[in-house]
Amino acid sequence: MLTVKDHNDRAAAAYAAVDGQYWIEALRDGRHVLIRPLTEQDRDREYDFIKRLSPESRHMRFLAQINEPGTTMLNQLMDTDNKQRVAYIALVHDNGQLIEVGISRYAATGEHECECAVTVADLWTHLGLGTLLMTHLIEAARRNGFRQMYSVDAASNAPMRDLAKALGFERQCDPDDSRQVIHRLHL
Repeated sequence: MLTVKDHNDRAAAAYAAVDGQYWIEALRDGRHVLIRPLTEQDRDREYDFIKRLSPESRHMRFLAQINEPGTTMLNQLMDTDNKQRVAYIALVHDNGQLIEVGISRYAATGEHECECAVTVADLWTHLGLGTLLMTHLIEAARRNGFRQMYSVDAASNAPMRDLAKALGFERQCDPDDSRQVIHRLHL
C-alpha cells in the first residue's frame, strides 16, 4: 500500500500536466486531489464514477434508484457553461490514470438562484472532499452573481445534512415531500 507521500509524489506529475484552471487540495489524511472544471473529455470518467457509486450513494445523489446513467442523463450532467451551469470534478492519480472521486455542480433555476449537488465516491468520504468541492462551487456562484444556492436532499441523508450545516446552509422540510429537505445558503 502506498504511503501518503508516495501517493502525492506519483500524482504530482499527472496533476502538473493539467491545463486550465485547477486547484490541488490536501484532504484530511494528507493525500492530494486535483479539482478543476468538468469538461466534455470527462464524459467517460463521469459515467464510470456514477457506476462505481454504491446503490445508496446513487440514490442519495439522484433521489431515485439509478443503475446506469443513460445518454440523456449523461448529456444533462455534462452540460456546463461555467456561468449558469458549473461543475467541478475531483480527480486522484491511480495506477497512471486520473480517476474521478467527487463532483459538485450547480445549475441556475432563476436569475439569482441556483440548485447545487455534491457527490463523493464511497471510499473517499469523511476526508473533507465534499467541503472542498462545495467551497469552490460556492465561490463560483458568488462570482457569477447568484444570491442564493439550494439543494434538495433526502431527509435521511446525514452526510449532506452535516456538510450543509458546516457550510452555513439553512435546513427546512420540503413542503411538497416530507421525505425530502431543502438546504438553502444566502450568498
